[in-house]
Amino acid sequence: MELVVALIVTLVTAPIIRRVALRLGIVDRPGPLKTHHAPVPYLGGVAVFLGLIAGPLEADRLALLIPFTLALALGVVDDARGLAPRARLGAEIVIAAVAGASVPGPALVRLGTAVLVVVLLNAVNLLDGQDGLATGACLVSAAAFAILGGDATMVGLALAGALGAFLVFNAPPARMYLGDGGAYLIGTVLATLPALTQHGTTDWSVWIATPLIVGVALADTVIAILRRLLARRPLFTGDRSHVYDQLVDRGWRVETSTALCVVLQGGLAALGVLAAGLEPNWALAITGFTVAALFVLAASGGFLGRATD
Repeated sequence: MELVVALIVTLVTAPIIRRVALRLGIVDRPGPLKTHHAPVPYLGGVAVFLGLIAGPLEADRLALLIPFTLALALGVVDDARGLAPRARLGAEIVIAAVAGASVPGPALVRLGTAVLVVVLLNAVNLLDGQDGLATGACLVSAAAFAILGGDATMVGLALAGALGAFLVFNAPPARMYLGDGGAYLIGTVLATLPALTQHGTTDWSVWIATPLIVGVALADTVIAILRRLLARRPLFTGDRSHVYDQLVDRGWRVETSTALCVVLQGGLAALGVLAAGLEPNWALAITGFTVAALFVLAASGGFLGRATD
């Protein structure tokens, strides 16, 4: 039910919000590091947010709306006006602390959630550099967490429904972007889901498997950072270090690059769901082997070379 409601609400509201973004001039303009050739409106995250909250949250989980709303607001301000890196990081830490306080479980689970918020909020934002990519990959991740039961089912299905509807507008060639607001929101929601799963507060297997369930965003971020370090470039300066950029630079179509990354996330998420249901030692073995295999493939394929403009 949550999935259907979220899908319908996002489908209805996205065109309205798109017109508002165009009228306000909140758009992503073409540039040397971008693949689009005409301005594309931001604020897609607002439509995703409306779809997400349309599904009912139980009374003891309404506190989650606070970090979700703060993440969206931070991103929308960043889209509209731009924020200094220090101010943005400070706001992210506040959102992470609020999110950690909003999930169930012992202190270590709450701390893990807070750390994951800062990581995923930025990782999803970095992944959102190509039409349909972050939307599609995060849809898969949300669905995978939903399979693990608990309150993650309700929230995960709502997020998956909203993202599925937004793909209508965000698939290549995109007519609307998530913007920082959408990326920050999605990263924050995904970061809270491990603690909301059926065994997320008692079984470490869920947490060990989480890097696989959100694997594409994490792997792409690590690869981009490594390439920038090798090139001795500032970590926060934009370039074409991302895996999806490299695929396009090698002659792949944007649609094919996006599809490959989403399919890869599907395979990683399936392994993550499997690992989450096993004993921690087995979960660690599956996750460790998969991560090692990914980076061997990335290195052998030349994806860890020096960053390029």
